Amino acid sequence: MSTLDFLFNGFAVAFQWQNIMFAFVGVLIGTAVGVLPGIGPMSGVALLIPVTATLTSGMPTEAAAASSIILLAGVYYGAMYGGSTTSILLNTPGESSSVVTTLDGYQMAKQGRAGAALSIAAIGSFVAGIVSLIGLVLLAKPLSKVALNFGPAEYFSLMLLGLCAVSGLAGKSMTKALIMTIFGLLLATIGIDAVSGIARFTYDLPILYSGLEFLTIAVGLFALGEVFKTILERDKEDGAIAKIERILPTKQDLKDSAVPIVRGSFLGFFIGVLPGAGATLASFFSYMAEKKFSKHPEKFGTGAIEGVAGPESANNAASGGAMIPLLTLGIPGSGTTAILMGALIMYNIQPGPLLFEDHPEVAWGLIASMFIGNLMLLVLNMPLVKVFAKIIQTPKKYLLPIIVAISFFGVYAVQYTTFDLYLLLACGFLGYLLAKNDYPLAPLVLALVLGPMIENNMRRALTISNGDFSIFVTKPLSLVFIIAAIAWIVIPLLLKLKGRNIIVNDEE
Repeated sequence: MSTLDFLFNGFAVAFQWQNIMFAFVGVLIGTAVGVLPGIGPMSGVALLIPVTATLTSGMPTEAAAASSIILLAGVYYGAMYGGSTTSILLNTPGESSSVVTTLDGYQMAKQGRAGAALSIAAIGSFVAGIVSLIGLVLLAKPLSKVALNFGPAEYFSLMLLGLCAVSGLAGKSMTKALIMTIFGLLLATIGIDAVSGIARFTYDLPILYSGLEFLTIAVGLFALGEVFKTILERDKEDGAIAKIERILPTKQDLKDSAVPIVRGSFLGFFIGVLPGAGATLASFFSYMAEKKFSKHPEKFGTGAIEGVAGPESANNAASGGAMIPLLTLGIPGSGTTAILMGALIMYNIQPGPLLFEDHPEVAWGLIASMFIGNLMLLVLNMPLVKVFAKIIQTPKKYLLPIIVAISFFGVYAVQYTTFDLYLLLACGFLGYLLAKNDYPLAPLVLALVLGPMIENNMRRALTISNGDFSIFVTKPLSLVFIIAAIAWIVIPLLLKLKGRNIIVNDEE
């Protein structure tokens, strides 16, 4: 079968009434999650995993996995759309990748051009979504065919690269990111060792023999962590919301935005494919590129529509690009894709090169649903801009109890143990403490998901080589991945040291 045949089969899955409904609910909730400051796509996706598990409980495994991942992916790219709304209207980014949008978006809103900024963000996001999906369709099959030739040594090195990439670029401090990675790997070792049958770090508690449940930790760290932060820091938004008058952009706005949207889409897609780079980096790069290419760079920061169009396109394209390493190689490139991977593993579906062979309904159904979801987002976002602006004003006293209720009922519905409820509370408080002290949570989640796979592939490789560790450097592809992993950690360190030396020299 050709790629087009697979894609048509994917559309047959995506056009099933329940999957159209799941895609619609996903993008709607995703937009709301992006609009509400502080929640972000990671918390939104983690919070909805138990909900989707409950909704699809009566369905066959393959169909349940397809429907669940369609909804969760909708939340992911929907949040990328919604994040621009608070950046433009409130000067408060809905999530980290929308930070750059505040620079010119809020200035446009102050000039009475909030509607134009929001609609250009929606149009740019739609174009970027389509560009990244075309890239996904073209690259998915060839990449998974290449990955089928990977042995245990190559897989170990590739997963190590994924961990190093996220650790090298997550948070302000690389040391803290690496600590979180090691912490995640340690948590992943809890339970009965699959090879030797020995209980590890279980302290003779039978409940720990199966290990810690990924879902409980993800919901606790992100969703409940945000609740603790709001309660303990009495976090309230008092920003004034800019008025929205004319919604549609002018012809000049469209003309000025056309090239930045295309440029941001391609730049964001290629940055998104790199593990660890993510949407935040893509939006910053796009903003710098637009400023460099502009004939009037002095306009940036004063309400230049290019400063909204480029970064918004880039962060949406990056979210589509991040799906490529997840689906074809089984390597999540960001915290949110790690949570999506954890959701698939819950249904005993392993993302990676065999996903397209063994579970085409899930893989192609997801890709096709993203075309439909992006169209839904454009139709939703343009006329409902004023409605989503109202969501920003939702008081925290109503929002927090809903998040707590979904967290507790959702985790209990999937796990049926009170232990997981205590673990959920503990992870919520831990998530708050870690985030407060600038310890990034994404490396921990990624390490928790990849940990067992890294261990299994390392053991398989060492079994093949009779315990000889040189197998990881004698295999050419494995060596390339290890060198890339080292570079991903060392290069940012060298750049930081170089920057420090320049500052010292300037002071002297």
